[in-house]
Amino acid sequence: MKLPITKEQFIASGIFIACCIDISRLSVYSNSNIFNHSSININILVVATLAAFTGAFLGNKLVKKITIDILHKIVALLIIVFSICMILGII
Repeated sequence: MKLPITKEQFIASGIFIACCIDISRLSVYSNSNIFNHSSININILVVATLAAFTGAFLGNKLVKKITIDILHKIVALLIIVFSICMILGII
């Protein structure tokens, strides 16, 4: 948070880290019995893909309206909420 980066760079670094994690996770899943091509639910895949594109579209519109400080506070709040949900077993 102390680095002098723009909000676009902050978001892009988070996206890059998420993509690296997803690529490594998918490579592990593809080499195990967990990833069975016949058990893929196409409906869930379509909904997840549409949700990702919708989130990217809305995020692109909203990022122009907020400051980097507000973005930091939103990210911190969501990390706390996500952590509490994990502790409570909701996620």
